[in-house]
Amino acid sequence: MPFVNFDHVAQQVPDIGEALEWWQRMVPGATVLYADDTWGLIEAGGARVAFVTPREHPDHLAFKVSGAELERLAAEHAATIAVHRDGSRSFYLDAPGGRGLEVIAYCDVLAEDAE
Repeated sequence: MPFVNFDHVAQQVPDIGEALEWWQRMVPGATVLYADDTWGLIEAGGARVAFVTPREHPDHLAFKVSGAELERLAAEHAATIAVHRDGSRSFYLDAPGGRGLEVIAYCDVLAEDAE
């Protein structure tokens, strides 16, 4: 049975820079891993939090799988896989309560690393 790993949680915010600065001040050890005008990612305490603009991404939880598992799950759920600016591939599903689920695979992750 394939395994999944938690990858990140994403929250919509109106201003990426403001969110990153605030979280860095409030959470000891928070490190910015990536930032641009529409998407930012911090890591703190072993957790990764993405800040996204509403026009780019929904609020969601993301789980990492291998590329093969991504393909299998997308076919099972009739989902379209999108390729992102960093080369990762993913699809979104609507979860109960209006929440989103992102299933993601990274191009530099081997199948055994995701499991």
